[in-house]
Amino acid sequence: MCGIAGIAHWDGRPIAHAALKRMAGALVHRGPDEEGFYRNEIARSGEAGAAAASGRSGAGGAAIGLAHRRLAIIDLTSGQQPLANEDDSVWIVFNGEIYNYPALYRELSIRGHRFRTRSDTEVIVHAYEEWGDDCPGRLHGMFAFCIWDQRRNRLFAARDRLGKKPLYYHATRTTFVFGSELKALLTLAEVPRRIDPTAVADYFSLLYVPEPKSIYRDMRRLPAGHCLVADATGVTVREYWDVTFGDGPRRRAADLEEELFHLLDEAVRDRLVAEVPLGAFLSGGVDSSGVVALMARHSSRPVITCSIGFDDPAHDESRFAAEVARLLATDHSEHRITSGFAAAVRRLPAMFDEPFADGSAIPTFFVCLMARRRVTVALSGDGGDESFGGYDKYVKERIERRVRRLVPAFLLQAVQRASVGSGAWPRKARTLTSQALRKPARAFYMSNCCVRDDELRALLAPSLAELIRDYDPAEQIIGHFQRPAVDDHLSRMLYTDIKTYLVGDILVKVDRASMASSLEVRAPLLDHRVVEFAARLPSRLKIGRFERKYLLKRALGRVLPAAVLARPKHGFSVPVGGWLRGELAPLMEEALGADPDLKHLLNVSHVRGLFDLHRSGGRDCGTLLWSVLSFALWHRELGRRSREQPSLAA
Repeated sequence: MCGIAGIAHWDGRPIAHAALKRMAGALVHRGPDEEGFYRNEIARSGEAGAAAASGRSGAGGAAIGLAHRRLAIIDLTSGQQPLANEDDSVWIVFNGEIYNYPALYRELSIRGHRFRTRSDTEVIVHAYEEWGDDCPGRLHGMFAFCIWDQRRNRLFAARDRLGKKPLYYHATRTTFVFGSELKALLTLAEVPRRIDPTAVADYFSLLYVPEPKSIYRDMRRLPAGHCLVADATGVTVREYWDVTFGDGPRRRAADLEEELFHLLDEAVRDRLVAEVPLGAFLSGGVDSSGVVALMARHSSRPVITCSIGFDDPAHDESRFAAEVARLLATDHSEHRITSGFAAAVRRLPAMFDEPFADGSAIPTFFVCLMARRRVTVALSGDGGDESFGGYDKYVKERIERRVRRLVPAFLLQAVQRASVGSGAWPRKARTLTSQALRKPARAFYMSNCCVRDDELRALLAPSLAELIRDYDPAEQIIGHFQRPAVDDHLSRMLYTDIKTYLVGDILVKVDRASMASSLEVRAPLLDHRVVEFAARLPSRLKIGRFERKYLLKRALGRVLPAAVLARPKHGFSVPVGGWLRGELAPLMEEALGADPDLKHLLNVSHVRGLFDLHRSGGRDCGTLLWSVLSFALWHRELGRRSREQPSLAA
């Protein structure tokens, strides 16, 4: 696992080694082991990597600089980057792991390519030489890479299919810069830092900034499953992979279960290749327990596992993790979080570089820190819910779908008017009828939305609210919901979450939290072959009459006991509402009062009123206030460095 960055000046302006050094330094946590550079300019004494340059500017006069920070996992002695092909005409910086690199190595060797290392990085270089822009489709794994093609005078970049590894970029007519994280781009003074008002609206609606946006309007994110070509004519982005939903050929459930088990087993086995200590996260839930059980099948030693516990029993899964650890005889460690939340929260802005309000980032960061004490690579159970239908909202949405089809709108409206009162049942009736009265895409957006449109307008500063008056954050969800060519409602929901929530929240959280700890995390359930297989399954094999993730549980039943499979989904949630009444209350006061520029973005007096209401117990505003706290801390640390006010002007 690594950090990558680079600069291209299409007009041939020289690239200072110091600029590349700053970009690499901002990514040292992603690669603490080694540092490397390449520039296609005349070498200067003492500048690492420049000696390998050709001694001339690239064809057409472009100046190129590449920077790399390495976390050594495979080929520890000779896998240094940037790395080149045989004649130094193709250079790469790469972040990730390619699990099928041994097979590609053999195929490319037969085709005449000569290798100087045993690294998966060099396989990508020769795959690009052999298959050109189609090479990402040949790679199995998680990756973000950028290739400088000196003969064609262009950069070629790609991200893995599901978006496990990030890549940000900024482009002008004469310059292209990129990096694994925004912090690398932010080291360059010439990169504008204008806040994108629509990204602010997206953030408060979803608790993350969805791709291809970043919080800055001049810095973009290469979407998952896409590749990019940058040259003197501009930037072209295209999709090379998408997951296709729809029932495959009719087959017996038992045969599908057999195939799924072997796919899962192969995905886990592929991810056990490493020349450093390897372990797993264990929550005690179905997905992580299944991954650990499959790891145990291929290990001659007890699997190293770790888990996090809370004193609050409503948010504590540690007893379940301990039970599974005993069943599977793992080498298990547990860490209980009893304090230190405020210190962890203060670290989030520098970790994510933009507002991010998934509270589970805190326990994820703690479990990564804990795992890093014993291993360099950890496997996780991420991805099972999005592919196999594990969230409550999928069941609720299916109910709403049936109500929408069977009950006339006038009856739904009558029930909604009659559902008065503050009790649980009236609230549920109002929620069900209001959702059923909406179109399916809009209803699913509301299921994912954390701050309603009316709340959003009240939350934002009036000037910012006016700027986004005609912008609808629901577009981020509705566009994906309408894309699959299927009538099946569950398939549309799963597709949308794979394209939005998974890549924008879950995978960002895991990447940043793990990389902040210099830990590599691998997710077997997000092997693209598993995701593609799940997409072809009938919905009844994902959510049955009484069970979610039906076929996944049947397949994992070969390695897990029934008690684990029957355990209700818990989730990696945290009690942010309680924290904001306790340990985090002073931090909230500090965040609202210490940044005078915050008033240009948020209605601070409105937020203070909500905070007072929350602390008094008059209303639970925990999620909304947590999103405000995360935003305010980010703005104080990073966002206020922008001297330009938000604008929608071109």
